[in-house]
Amino acid sequence: MPDAADEINGNTATRRFGGSWRRLLVYGALPTLTVALGLAAGWLKWQSGIADSSDVARAQSIQAATDSTIAMLSYKPDTVEKDLSAARDRLTGQFRDSYSALIHDVVVPGARQKAISAVATVPAAASVSVSQNHAVVLVFVDQTTTIGADPPTNTASSVKVTLDRVGDRWLISDFLPV
Repeated sequence: MPDAADEINGNTATRRFGGSWRRLLVYGALPTLTVALGLAAGWLKWQSGIADSSDVARAQSIQAATDSTIAMLSYKPDTVEKDLSAARDRLTGQFRDSYSALIHDVVVPGARQKAISAVATVPAAASVSVSQNHAVVLVFVDQTTTIGADPPTNTASSVKVTLDRVGDRWLISDFLPV
């Protein structure tokens, strides 16, 4: 209970004001700060999960682009149809249809008639962009082609490979030389 001296000097107001500050801090600011920190931690965890899944998608799409490019560009004259038909299973959409027509109408007959063989390797590949269901990969290709008894020729090229996730597989939906 304030005495007369406190009332004269104004100490009652100071005590009441100090109590209000503490109450505001304990019941207002600290809970608000706790909720804000919890939300920030949750958001950071969510961002970390997105980054992790993007890293996985990036690695998978680069591997799929590399393996599929090698399969599409490598064949022997006696197994050309089997080799390139297996590669067709790594493709999707309109590109799959275009590739099928090309190998049926041009590559298979040419490889058989002229004894053409090709071996492709991918010395490097890099992700251009990636999301959960779509990726673009730049693939550097070295291809050695042999026609009949002629000496082999080497060709280096780069290709922009577009992939779409279909089920749990990355399939090529476009293949553009750059």
